Amino acid sequence: MLSQNSDITRLMNLANRFWKELSRPFVGRDEEALIITLAVITGEHIILIGEPGTAKSAIARRAADLINARFFKYLLTKFTEPDELFGPIDINALREGRYVRITRNKLPEAEIAFIDEIFNANSAILNMLLTIMNERIVYDGYNEIKVPLWTMIAASNSVPDDPELQALYDRFLFRHFVKPVSEDKWNSLIEACWRMEAGALENVERIMSIKDVMELNKAIFEVDLSGVKEKLLKLYAIFEDHGLHVTDRRKGKALKAIAAHSLVNGRLKSTEEDLMVLRDIVPRTIEEYEQIYSILLDEIKSVEKRIRELIEVQNNLRELKTFVNNLSRVDEHMPRLIEYLRSMDMIKDKLKKMAEETSNESVRAKALDVLNEVNEVRDLIKRKLGF
Repeated sequence: MLSQNSDITRLMNLANRFWKELSRPFVGRDEEALIITLAVITGEHIILIGEPGTAKSAIARRAADLINARFFKYLLTKFTEPDELFGPIDINALREGRYVRITRNKLPEAEIAFIDEIFNANSAILNMLLTIMNERIVYDGYNEIKVPLWTMIAASNSVPDDPELQALYDRFLFRHFVKPVSEDKWNSLIEACWRMEAGALENVERIMSIKDVMELNKAIFEVDLSGVKEKLLKLYAIFEDHGLHVTDRRKGKALKAIAAHSLVNGRLKSTEEDLMVLRDIVPRTIEEYEQIYSILLDEIKSVEKRIRELIEVQNNLRELKTFVNNLSRVDEHMPRLIEYLRSMDMIKDKLKKMAEETSNESVRAKALDVLNEVNEVRDLIKRKLGF
């Protein structure tokens, strides 16, 4: 247990800094940086699915650098041999009757690994990958060797169709579908690419250590999930109603991701916003991803949903302001204006509460912006009424 509040606060600050620093050099990759951050905190594996050239390899490398982790990177082909990942057989030891691999600078010594085109894994590699991901062990002859692998970050251009690869796919708690950078960010993208091509690569400074990551992993279980469990169970039922099955294991492990999301956002109590991580846990395909995202937006008080609601309130306020300004005979509309005034007081209270309780700066800023407009309309109505 982490008994000192200052320790937990320090760790939450580190987690948030890690996320921000991870995303900083990459244009339009905040979501990818967040999901990798959650994978690192939970000690789970993540697969990034998307077309080539979307910075998957670079962001994985940076994640390892930011925690000074031992890193292993490899591109799989159908012809990749186990020795290329796990190290060659030690010939001298074999002559002595011992089956030993030379694992230096190979996957068994990595703390963070990036495996590109992972679904090219052949049957010889597949079982070894499953074992190292699941149990953090490698079988070296008759010996069972524990390995330090903390998180595997994998990449693929597509979801596997081969039934033999489904077990491997299921080992990734986080399955994120990477999209190309949106058009509104193209200018920033090409400027960043130009700087990189010119060799303007910044030095990476460590944000936290592997020890800090392990402490963050323990802090997951300090998070109060009681406020979201009922909604989570409801969401699982809704997913099933839509033909979106969630395995028992995935249902349970999702709690770690939800708690980790709370920590990254500086909270020890989960809110419905944290349930948005389910969009990177439940879907198996890009079609399911879009379906899950739509359900979550409808069911959860997410950042996107709150912003939309605030914009709607803002639009209604502006229509009301125009109506009040154009009134020529106030006495005919006095009961209606008094009712509007009462409504303004209720809206004010809700906006103040939202601004105080939200952990999202965009929501807070928008709520305060709308609150100012409420006060303006409220003062206008009072002047019209002669108050």
